[in-house]
Amino acid sequence: MSHPMLLVIGSGPRPLGGYLLEQTAAHYPLLLINGAPMTWQKPYVIDHEVADLSDPIAVNIAAASLAVRWPIAGVLTWDEFHLMAAARLAHSLGGRPGNTLAAVAAARDKATSHQRFAAAGVPSAASTWVHSLDAAASAAERVGYPVVLKPAACTGGIGVISVDTITDLPAAWAIASAGAAHQGPDGDGVLVEEYLHGDEISVETVTHRGVTSTVSVTRKAVGFAPYFLETGHSVSADDPLLHEVAPVASAALEALGITHGVSHTDLRLTPQGPKVIEVNARHGGDLIGELVRLATGISLPLAAAALACGEIPNLRPTRQRSAAIGMIYPPAEGIVTHRDLRPGSDQYLEHFQWLCDVGDTATLTPSSTTPTNIRAGYAVVSGDSAHDAQQHLADVLARTDVKVTSAVPRAA
Repeated sequence: MSHPMLLVIGSGPRPLGGYLLEQTAAHYPLLLINGAPMTWQKPYVIDHEVADLSDPIAVNIAAASLAVRWPIAGVLTWDEFHLMAAARLAHSLGGRPGNTLAAVAAARDKATSHQRFAAAGVPSAASTWVHSLDAAASAAERVGYPVVLKPAACTGGIGVISVDTITDLPAAWAIASAGAAHQGPDGDGVLVEEYLHGDEISVETVTHRGVTSTVSVTRKAVGFAPYFLETGHSVSADDPLLHEVAPVASAALEALGITHGVSHTDLRLTPQGPKVIEVNARHGGDLIGELVRLATGISLPLAAAALACGEIPNLRPTRQRSAAIGMIYPPAEGIVTHRDLRPGSDQYLEHFQWLCDVGDTATLTPSSTTPTNIRAGYAVVSGDSAHDAQQHLADVLARTDVKVTSAVPRAA
């Protein structure tokens, strides 16, 4: 085998995360600790163990079993909820490359993150950590409406909701606290944050031995207010924002003590300049890593794998293009009776995936624990420029058709 062997904690779901396993397995032999027996993962994995990924003892036992059978050079995860487990294993397996537990904990717990940002002078939203509706009301009054409620240690928009007035606060608190109940041991409570006005972006970075390289900027489309559901993303190799936001993202990582790995930092472009929403010490979701590859030629999964086993990642761009992903939504709530992509020009269509089947129940009410439950599918396109990619995406989305048996229309 030409590359060192890596241990992966959790494969994640295939539709939006399978590319991470597939691209990594093409260059590195992989071991897997997964929460369920392997299905689609089998062609990409040398050996595996099944364990409760929320139980550190079970994960350690599984890792020890694999370590007896194979030489493990590094530990890797793409899942926010397994970052602490991966950091612990990297340490316990003889000091494999990785972040310190304190750094990962600071990134996982957004209350700690904001404290570190404030201490280091990193521009971010004003934030207060609370554990009750009354405390949330007091914090919102101090910050001033509108505010944002979010669980301290969740991901993927779970339990995140904006609140315009005190009248809206009790219902929003119910959603945020329900999401907080599922955030695990890495944080507790809810954050009441200043609402940052401006476009939302993310910065994709690679950090090697404390030195951070900014790979790309991801521009986001957000909808379904008062939720912050990401309905699309786009990446351009020549994005002019790159030089403006790179120092802010790097400062945020440094404030948390992140010295290793691929990170995904969310920011808002406010009238006062870029401000950090949060740092995720792992890959961005929604195929963002694939957009980066299509636009720049840089593989973030391979960069993460190289770092995990102590190698220098290849961050040399080989493309100057753009790529975009758009989510598909049902027109109404009900039972899916039809789904179709009508014929057209697919020259720039890179990936297309339905996330619903005929007979499934379609909803337009985001779940407090799985807000992406409303998605019916997605399309990924490429183009020579950001404008071209958006045009290609609009064409594909216009050719999609989802029908449901329902009389409940989607709000504009």
